[in-house]
Amino acid sequence: MFSFMFLLLSAPHVLCSSTHVAVISPQDPILRIGSSLTATCTLDPEFGLHASTLYWTLNGMRLSISTYSVMSSDALSVTLHNLNGSQQQSGDNLVCHGADGHVLAGSCLYVGTPPEKPLNVTCWSRNTKDLSCKWSPGGAGETHIRTKYTLKYKLRWYGTEKECENDGAVKQRYSCYIPRNLALFTPYEIWVEATNQLGSATSDITTLDILDVVTTDPPANVQVSRVGDLDDQLTVRWASPPELKDILFQAKYQIRYRLEDSSEWKVVDDVGNLTSCRLAGLRPGTVYFVQVRCNPVGIYGSRRAGIWSNWSHPTAASTPSDKRPQSGSCDPKPGEQNSTLRRELKQFFGWVRKHAAGCSGMSIKLYDQWRVWLQKSHRTRNQILQDDNS
Repeated sequence: MFSFMFLLLSAPHVLCSSTHVAVISPQDPILRIGSSLTATCTLDPEFGLHASTLYWTLNGMRLSISTYSVMSSDALSVTLHNLNGSQQQSGDNLVCHGADGHVLAGSCLYVGTPPEKPLNVTCWSRNTKDLSCKWSPGGAGETHIRTKYTLKYKLRWYGTEKECENDGAVKQRYSCYIPRNLALFTPYEIWVEATNQLGSATSDITTLDILDVVTTDPPANVQVSRVGDLDDQLTVRWASPPELKDILFQAKYQIRYRLEDSSEWKVVDDVGNLTSCRLAGLRPGTVYFVQVRCNPVGIYGSRRAGIWSNWSHPTAASTPSDKRPQSGSCDPKPGEQNSTLRRELKQFFGWVRKHAAGCSGMSIKLYDQWRVWLQKSHRTRNQILQDDNS
């Protein structure tokens, strides 16, 4: 008995259950934020301790003696007012100590709020093979006590209610992943239930068809290359997502690109279902990063657009340097050549935008021939002027 008592009194950790020396009541209470609590530490008379020698701590902090009340030689109470939310979901530690600091008894306080109605339940299917959903907790989202969120689903007109069971690989708290056994061509009803020891709440029901929320992997094998000697253009090519090769759909694509030293992306929206695109009006001799993403449209005849995939990994390429020699004294003033060239390009691209949609190849070959000829004519003219000056 002596060895048992020695181990019990010298235990370094806080106990959240009663011991043989004393007991706290109520044990592990569940309270709303703002509540008051009176807890009593009752000693076992067999050990000869007196209540007036005891003291209380909450999460390791000693409580003021003004909150104590000696009920009897064997009982000391403490009263806590306007309780704040628990600092840890496993409960706040309310502990009764002996005069020498040893733990005599402990209780866990759970102070929080009931959950509010979960909001914004949204789902997406990767290549029609699975279903991922996420949501937002209602209100401020913090209940201060352990709250369980359960996503439930069933086929709209028949079928049994099922629960989405997350595994340890899921890192996001307000999400769930259904990896298999999903039905196509039949809508699902999906909702989220939130429960804790103070109450429960249920989201609105979301109705969706798997085919209407399909997304894909990013386009594969994105390649960016120069367009001959043209110093203000790059060609982007990519492959359709291979996971959808056996599914009837028509993809549409977006491209975005940025300068190497910039964080601002420019987006090309009107690529359509092409798998290549010409970027023009770029800076000569500059490195660009390019990404592509895909939206599967009309999966198996669905009337809804799909969901945009993630962007592909950035692919880098540089435009050729503008190496035209500087003009001599008989040339136009510096900048006038570029100004004239930009004006001509602006006129040309205005015509292309008017007569061709997106990244269409209409008149691109003619434009390439015109630009190459224009650049060669500039070089030839500048070379003649240099030879004359020498």
